[in-house]
Amino acid sequence: MTRDDLLALDGVSRTFGGQPTFLSGLLGQSNQGTRAVDSVSLTIRRGETLGLVGESGCGKSTLARIVAGLIKPDRGTITFKGRPSASAASARPRVQMIFQDPFSSLNGRWTVGRIVAEPIRVHNLRKGSAVRDRVAELLEQVGLSAADVVKYPHEFSGGQRQRIAIARSLAGEPDFLILDEPTSALDVSVQAQILNLLKDLQRDLDLTYFFITHNLGVVRVIADRIGVMYLGQIVEIADNPTLFEAPRHPYTRLLLDAALDLDTSDLSLHPIPGELPSPQFPPPGCRFQSRCPRMKQICIDVEPVLTYEGESAVRCHFPLLSDRQASFPA
Repeated sequence: MTRDDLLALDGVSRTFGGQPTFLSGLLGQSNQGTRAVDSVSLTIRRGETLGLVGESGCGKSTLARIVAGLIKPDRGTITFKGRPSASAASARPRVQMIFQDPFSSLNGRWTVGRIVAEPIRVHNLRKGSAVRDRVAELLEQVGLSAADVVKYPHEFSGGQRQRIAIARSLAGEPDFLILDEPTSALDVSVQAQILNLLKDLQRDLDLTYFFITHNLGVVRVIADRIGVMYLGQIVEIADNPTLFEAPRHPYTRLLLDAALDLDTSDLSLHPIPGELPSPQFPPPGCRFQSRCPRMKQICIDVEPVLTYEGESAVRCHFPLLSDRQASFPA
């Protein structure tokens, strides 16, 4: 971890379950549980946005909740501002999280004013009339009105509710925000507005983002560096231009090819050919071997390690040399 690194994860893992099941007994398999996050190591630098992409069920949200302190890791360490801890949660309120669905993450029985004021009061950041003034300031900062303090979440649109959630996260005066699919429930036009707001806030408040998404178009707009996750493991990390112009992992290449067109309004990921293995019984060796056009015997026998070359890293026995290898020659 360097002085520029705000957060560092080293070998972080999380397994759920582990009790024998009827199916595992029939198949003669030992149930080791579902390794949702498997030995993840990465760093997030001050002032940057690290994006994390992958198919649904790959472990992105679990990793986000581990970093936020909502889930405890089974193994590994998290270092925040140079201080090792079980999670970044020990640094609250400097670490805050914004969730995917703004309606379910907001208390429908509370007014907007009370929702946004809660972190201020819990962490004793202001008192008396200063709390009300701060709430009004935050609402205006995210594009709402100070008069909205008396309204309830159901009176707002989805995009406006997400702005309320952003205001609430800023109320704790954080320098690190974890954003778990914050635009996936919104229309494309509203997504763009929220992304622009987040970029403006990052510039004005010197924020650092850990941005979780399945949407390549979103991560291309918002992220400085991008990690790609598959079945609980990081398979590639690269800066934004490199990942899109010259991906090195076959899975990353297939993700890019699976998007209809990065220049159109439809930027969501589409299914990749092949069947996604069970995270409870992942394949031996490389976890992507059952769907990879470049698979060879070593991919079955030996699990690849995440290997760094400068600022980029790839977990593959036969990484692509450039985007010219999109056809995956044998």
